[in-house]
Amino acid sequence: MAGVGLFLTAAGVGLAVAAPVGPMGMLCIRRTLTDGPRAGLAIGFGIASGDALYGLVAALGMVSISQFMLAYDRPLHLVAGLFLLYIGVRTFMQKPVSDTANPGEGVSASAARAYASSLLLTLTNPQTIIMFAALFATLAPRGPFSTSIALTTVSGVFCGSIAWWCFLVAVISGARHALGAKMRHLIDRVAGLTLAAFGVAEIRRAA
Repeated sequence: MAGVGLFLTAAGVGLAVAAPVGPMGMLCIRRTLTDGPRAGLAIGFGIASGDALYGLVAALGMVSISQFMLAYDRPLHLVAGLFLLYIGVRTFMQKPVSDTANPGEGVSASAARAYASSLLLTLTNPQTIIMFAALFATLAPRGPFSTSIALTTVSGVFCGSIAWWCFLVAVISGARHALGAKMRHLIDRVAGLTLAAFGVAEIRRAA
């Protein structure tokens, strides 16, 4: 029963961290609209993987890793900001899906890139580990941190996070078919500007 309680608590933490709308949510929505649910889920799995890793760090109380993230706060913000700015500009300049020769080509490679990019963006965000550290303050066990507790914590965080992304992708996928190519392209432009704005904000935080 204690393991079930820990899993549900960790899942709640994963859901609480994933749910707020930010650059990652915008990226997931945009990729789902333009490339379909598979790309959106790849983004979600990348974010959930990063959340699970940070959940483990916070629950284990790995002070050295936390201190490293905080010590290199500015460079990490700069890297994340430049990456978001690049994605935003690329999204804004991208042609409508209907203009491409074959949107189905390279789906697996595209999903792999989406997973890797979202994982990188999640891991380069120092605020993520700070949030996890605060949320896990009452979750960390008072005694030795066993392997089973570590696995329960990580799996709970991952399941809570991926549950949100699956829900978001399902909702956006349902709306995707009701939108015309022009509307999707307009949303793509807005998403590009928003991602670029998030990137500029991150760069300014690194200054």
